[in-house]
Amino acid sequence: MEVQLGKCRLIIKKGDITEEDSEAIVNTANSSLMGGGGVDGAIHAKGGEQIDRECLEIRRTLYPDGLPPGKAVITSGGRLKAKYVIHTVGPIWRGGKHGEERVLRDAYSSSLDLACQRNIRSVAFPAISTGAYGYPMKQAIEVALRAVISFLRERECPEEVRLVFYRESDLQLVEWLARDMLGLSN
Repeated sequence: MEVQLGKCRLIIKKGDITEEDSEAIVNTANSSLMGGGGVDGAIHAKGGEQIDRECLEIRRTLYPDGLPPGKAVITSGGRLKAKYVIHTVGPIWRGGKHGEERVLRDAYSSSLDLACQRNIRSVAFPAISTGAYGYPMKQAIEVALRAVISFLRERECPEEVRLVFYRESDLQLVEWLARDMLGLSN
């Protein structure tokens, strides 16, 4: 699915985030920035030691206590197709009454803001916080879509944002929610 939002394009697709050829991909990092399971582990494994070294330096110089949830930092893409990796920490789901929605929205917005600051033209996102952090997929996607659509309409950058989903069932849900939010016919 592809939607034009002013000067920006939103693409919703099935795929492997580590294989995206966008200028930047977003990593669903943990606060340590040193890799973990799921998307985070896959990005670190495929991107290689360069990403690890840069994350260590970020921890040493900027965030010695770890990257706070909702914030974003950037490294090179190492051996990935993407030139950059934007690392952001999403919220751990605790029932939805502990500010999770705000933190998740901030994770998307701060990642997009960082891309705009760096003049990055295309960014690909996985579904932040929906794996080990337990955020329910439908609620997470609603937050993600609202955050991305609002950001693109306000800032008109980056030129292209991709929401990339590994499972077909997630892709179908996201496409349905996006059509509904944007008032497009199914």
